[in-house]
Amino acid sequence: MSEALAEPQPSPEPLGPDSLTWKYFGQWSGLMVGLWAGSMQNMHPGLGAAVEEHSEFFTERWERLLRSLYPITGVVFDGERAPETALKVRGYHNMIKGVDKQGRRYHALDPDTFYWAHSTFFYGMVRSAELLHGGVTLEQKRQMFDEHIQWYRLYDMSMRPVPASWEDFERYWDHMCREVLEINKATLDVLDTRDLPRPTHWWWLPNAVWPLLRLPVTRFQLWQTNALYDQAIRDKLGWKWTALDERLFRLYGKLHHRVWQLVPHDWRRHPRARQGWRRARGQIPADTPLLETPARNLPPVHRRHLPMHYSPDV
Repeated sequence: MSEALAEPQPSPEPLGPDSLTWKYFGQWSGLMVGLWAGSMQNMHPGLGAAVEEHSEFFTERWERLLRSLYPITGVVFDGERAPETALKVRGYHNMIKGVDKQGRRYHALDPDTFYWAHSTFFYGMVRSAELLHGGVTLEQKRQMFDEHIQWYRLYDMSMRPVPASWEDFERYWDHMCREVLEINKATLDVLDTRDLPRPTHWWWLPNAVWPLLRLPVTRFQLWQTNALYDQAIRDKLGWKWTALDERLFRLYGKLHHRVWQLVPHDWRRHPRARQGWRRARGQIPADTPLLETPARNLPPVHRRHLPMHYSPDV
């Protein structure tokens, strides 16, 4: 082994408030691309099989989504504790493995599989910034790409699948959409919103009202998800996207940006991101306990002991 290879690698440095990732990631508007991210993840053969065989996601859609935001957001916003948060997130995937219905072995910690999941969070942030938050330049995309590598290093995973540049990432993403991703049961299930329950964070909405809102809300979600898909994904799903759809979505994105700017900075942020900003500004002590998900988002009681679940004592 050469001396260069034998040298210990420096510990990864968490991102901070000077990064574009802190600016764009961790906003509540990220829920608007949640269906896109979930479906893109499930299209990966390994991830789709893992969801189908190991997850009860479809019996607790909102709870699963909302509690996962805490550790995922924490990997960016937990400051000096971000590496510890990242290793906890990685640990939830240790036992998720098996053989899918086509005889293909999968493991959630396979480097290609794990990086694909991370890439959807990164690219979802880029697309949100591009379409819903006023736009980003090519140089900003390159900066966000470099930051996403710094972010990914916190998981202490193999860097083999990670592209070398933003331009390489664009080629990687196109290859995945065209050649690797597939429309499987997990994908179709996550896109089936006909029986979507009332969002748990809409606790103030009377139960009797949600059935009246479900159809327009879910149709809008699917339309927005379709807007974010690459054409190769639309083709696989058999979905159409017209020039009129594109114009309407561009207008909607501009309106969203203008309205969102009227919301105070911290109110736009997820609680874990908001806490990170307050800590960075010196408004709270650096060792303030990290915010954890509310009890209403915890896994079902009979699954809370499983190592694959983030289930804090709240």
